[in-house]
Amino acid sequence: MMETFKGSYTQQEPIPEEGIEAAIAVMRSGRLHRYNTAEGELAETVLLEQEFAAQVGAKYCLAVASGGYAMATALRAVGVKPGDRVLTNAFTLAPVPGAIAAVGAVPVFVGVTEQLVIDLDDLAAKADLADVLLLSHMRGHLADMEALMALCDQQNIIVIEDCAHTMGAAWKGVPSGTQGLVGCYSCQTYKHVNSGEGGLFVTNDAEVAARAVMLSGSYMMFGKHLAGPPQETFETIRYETPNISGRMDNLRAAILRPQLRKLDGQRDRWNARYNLIEDGLRDTPGLTVIDRPADETMVGSSIQFLLKGWDGTSVEEVLSRCLKRGVELKWFGASEPVGFTSRYDSWRYVDAPAMPESDEVLAGIIDMRVPLTFSLEDCALIARIIKSEVSAVYQSVKS
Repeated sequence: MMETFKGSYTQQEPIPEEGIEAAIAVMRSGRLHRYNTAEGELAETVLLEQEFAAQVGAKYCLAVASGGYAMATALRAVGVKPGDRVLTNAFTLAPVPGAIAAVGAVPVFVGVTEQLVIDLDDLAAKADLADVLLLSHMRGHLADMEALMALCDQQNIIVIEDCAHTMGAAWKGVPSGTQGLVGCYSCQTYKHVNSGEGGLFVTNDAEVAARAVMLSGSYMMFGKHLAGPPQETFETIRYETPNISGRMDNLRAAILRPQLRKLDGQRDRWNARYNLIEDGLRDTPGLTVIDRPADETMVGSSIQFLLKGWDGTSVEEVLSRCLKRGVELKWFGASEPVGFTSRYDSWRYVDAPAMPESDEVLAGIIDMRVPLTFSLEDCALIARIIKSEVSAVYQSVKS
């Protein structure tokens, strides 16, 4: 009898009981707004910011409404103006170029390698086109961050890291989000911590942090930001920075704090599932596993592989056959965007030239979420199904 998978790709683990209790306490108090505190009380958002800054080793942290808001705020805080060009990955998700467009700037796309990271040769070739790189660690794949930062420092390019998929990851032991000038994280349901929606912003630059605090809608209550910069940093910034409200509330912060304390353990659980699936896919005819570099500490909350050189009809047949057996694969090579699988030539508000080498890579990228609600047995079963169906289609095409 043919094996099928019965699990859900969208079912998350429950919020920890500690987070539920903290959220109930916030609701009972009625003080959901981050600046609405009783005498002597520290807001949940303040505690979250202090704890996350310490966790990643950053001087300053700001909790905001979403990861996309964090990126747009970072761009504004480093001085990006309407009409400016901003470098970013050709392989990313829509909120990244969306954040650039939100500030009136223009994305300049940089190519992707078969390791699914930004192409440093292409970045070097385009370094004179912009002063800022919004670097997407797409699907948790980290480029050689030492080489990238050396290149950007040499070219005076400011780096903002999109860490939506790399919270808890590191390059040579340095937490993702702390090598660029700003690190931006997402707390949306399908990321590494779950508050439904939300974001975190970190930096070691006092002026950038102060602008971000003012942009987030602190009015003149920036003194309540205990994970923010010194008060004197705001002297001029508070008068010249617009309020573009995007604060996180105490309810979401209460939910997030216990999840962040569990993040290292969750990373180990994700990686056990990732490694099991990866091992099961190795040596599949026609399928290329993406080997991860030894210097990367990854968080395997999703997995990707390549069907290099496959025609679209054959790829779609693999997806269809796997779906009939309960395995949901996503493809970044379709001619039209489906769900979240859009790519640089899907965003038609950008006049982007064709990138043939990157197009070849994108045409073969297959993606799959790995929720922690999957058991290790589930992951072994999923790998068997993918291996079976890829092999069957590959053999039929070859014969």
